[in-house]
Amino acid sequence: MRILIIGHSEISPMRIWLTFLLLAVVAGLQADIARASGQVWGADYFPNYELTAHTGEKLRFFDDVIAGKVVAINFIFTNCTDVCPMETARLVDVYRLLGDRVGKDVHFYSITIDPENDTVPVLAEYADRFGVDGANWKFLTGDKRQIDQIRDKFGLFGSAAEEANLSNHNINLVLGNQSTGHWVRRSPFENPYILANQLGSRLHGGKFTSAYTSRNYAEAPSLRQISAGETMFRDRCSSCHVISGGFAPTRNVRALGPDLFAVHQRRDPQWLRRWLAEPDKMLAEDDPVATALYAQFKVIMPNFRLDRNEIEALIDYIASETERLRRSKLATGDHAEYQPDLGAGVANRAGH
Repeated sequence: MRILIIGHSEISPMRIWLTFLLLAVVAGLQADIARASGQVWGADYFPNYELTAHTGEKLRFFDDVIAGKVVAINFIFTNCTDVCPMETARLVDVYRLLGDRVGKDVHFYSITIDPENDTVPVLAEYADRFGVDGANWKFLTGDKRQIDQIRDKFGLFGSAAEEANLSNHNINLVLGNQSTGHWVRRSPFENPYILANQLGSRLHGGKFTSAYTSRNYAEAPSLRQISAGETMFRDRCSSCHVISGGFAPTRNVRALGPDLFAVHQRRDPQWLRRWLAEPDKMLAEDDPVATALYAQFKVIMPNFRLDRNEIEALIDYIASETERLRRSKLATGDHAEYQPDLGAGVANRAGH
């Protein structure tokens, strides 16, 4: 018996049966691959080195840190005057967005790349600077060679020249689900809502729920042009700073840096521009204002290597946002000028 004519070609029952068999085999292989994906990136790939948390706990990297978990992992060192403080502050934002899911179905780990200096007490002090709950976010130290091998498994270990200077280390965050074998690298400059959605939804394959409340489209603000300075502030400064003046909404959390309302007027202009360009050098020189700021906030201002145009764009944005807030305050009939805290015992004009 011959059946089915398509385009004047006859297909036999045997060919149809073989086609279905082939489709079934392919589907089965795909299912097997999906089931095995967690094994591909499993104990045979990742080392199981022992690490010590800032809380004193001993953890095995594979068994205790990543096995069967959705995780956010970054690599930092506590003396970093570059991006590490901002990276940690950005993760603090993500941590807060995820709320009580952290420690349950999402886990945070920060691993030092300078274990010789970053001992357990040093990491504990660093975690405290950022208000981190040790029960749900671990800062880990261990043997440097083993930590370097862990970094290499994530593709975050650089060349010999790059690794000669700790400040040149790869700053990408690693987000992943070991069970499914899905791993991604993300920039610490990424929007915290995007990072939280990656951890809370996409890596779980489910609906994202967080500590913030969703709003409907009717409440969405009108679109406006975003300046280069505002973009820079959002990406690099907003993890630690607000521009509030005491009357704009702010996060109900411990401030990691001073309110920048009117900072362009309350600091010496020359001092402010140099501070934005090379805060690490000013701290090393024991600049009195820089030293007082660190004494108060305990977080090192990162050196973002801003050029002159970027510095001017950032100051312009701070100035425009300050004026916007002032106008909105005057519109309410409140003519009192807010005096933001720019650092304990520091003169408004930076002592100049």
